[in-house]
Amino acid sequence: MAERGFQQAELAEAVNAQLLAAGERDSVGDRTVRTWLTGKTTWPHRAKRNALEAVFRCTIEALGFYPPGSPAPPQEDPDVIRRRFLTCAGGTAAAVALPHGSARPSSVGTSDVIRLREGMDGLTALDQNRGGNASLEHDALAGAAEAVSLQGKAATQRIRQRLFGVAADYTAMAAWSCIDARQLDRAQTHLNEALRLAGMAQDPVAEMRVWNSTAILAHQRGDIGEGLAAAQAAQSTAITRRDPLFSSLAHARAAVGHAHRGDGQSAIRSLGYAEEAIGKVQQQPRPGWVAFYGPAELHALAAIVREYLGQPAEAEAASYRALAALPKQYRRNRAMATVHLAVAQLHQGDAEQACASTEGVFNLMSGSPLPGRLRVLLGDFYRDLLTHAPSAQVARGWADRYRSEWSAR
Repeated sequence: MAERGFQQAELAEAVNAQLLAAGERDSVGDRTVRTWLTGKTTWPHRAKRNALEAVFRCTIEALGFYPPGSPAPPQEDPDVIRRRFLTCAGGTAAAVALPHGSARPSSVGTSDVIRLREGMDGLTALDQNRGGNASLEHDALAGAAEAVSLQGKAATQRIRQRLFGVAADYTAMAAWSCIDARQLDRAQTHLNEALRLAGMAQDPVAEMRVWNSTAILAHQRGDIGEGLAAAQAAQSTAITRRDPLFSSLAHARAAVGHAHRGDGQSAIRSLGYAEEAIGKVQQQPRPGWVAFYGPAELHALAAIVREYLGQPAEAEAASYRALAALPKQYRRNRAMATVHLAVAQLHQGDAEQACASTEGVFNLMSGSPLPGRLRVLLGDFYRDLLTHAPSAQVARGWADRYRSEWSAR
């Protein structure tokens, strides 16, 4: 621990990252680490043993653990070890202090951070193509675990913060995958961890990403207060003061929160702020995760705001503007905007046109499973369809044609 610069809490974090990457639900805290250090626990659970070996890159026996029924390994007098350490010089002292079987950690630098960020870009592309899924979540958590494990190598403080920032991004990606798949409890767990990592990184962009996802998750849960609070927390991050793109996104999320609460005046005001900020955006390097946001996505969010405020004609117009501007590769976003278009049409009494619009959703997502978020939105549309046109032939026709495909995919 001393060689790698671990305090008890930091070792617990590194072990937890390895446990997450291995798909284990267990976790450790400071108290568990203390039982290892004091010898109260001589043989941790198998998953924790594997995680410890991964963190320290040596065998569990080399770390001083031994299985029940086995004699404890002989240990030298601590004073002898201390005197030997103090009388040795440089690398020799470090070699004496290291457990048998371990090696002095190599250094980590900018190239490692760049490599990990490139992996993050690959996951972003996978999300755009397939949406949230278990494989994406697993790969994102593995990337976070690798970024955290590199804290065990020699590095500058700046590099350590950047590694925590990368870990926060990967963990936020895992959370987003769960949000898109409607695995809400798992999403919340990942967001809590991502926010902690972003705080250690002192990375305002990562913090903004977490608050943005938290607002979406709260919206899915129907927690109006938390959703608005998360949007306002996003507005307070340092990046929103420096970059109008992030400012616009934060204001747009706040507009959805106000509209969900029924506060039309605040919602329209926030939309105005978002539109004003988007007009000031200039081209500059930004992380890949925010590439989805621009005028088209702002129109899509405006449609949701108008929908909540009971303004279906305005919601339909905003949905058409979104679809006209959304790039073709964002087919999931286009599918979501199409469902909102159909809802707006339905709320204006045009059930037949609304059902026809939803055909575009299944065409857009042809060949791919429907993300949980999209399936739930289609379910909401179907319930609205039954409410607004319970006896209409078009409602029965929609159910006969799409219900099995919608539920199966």
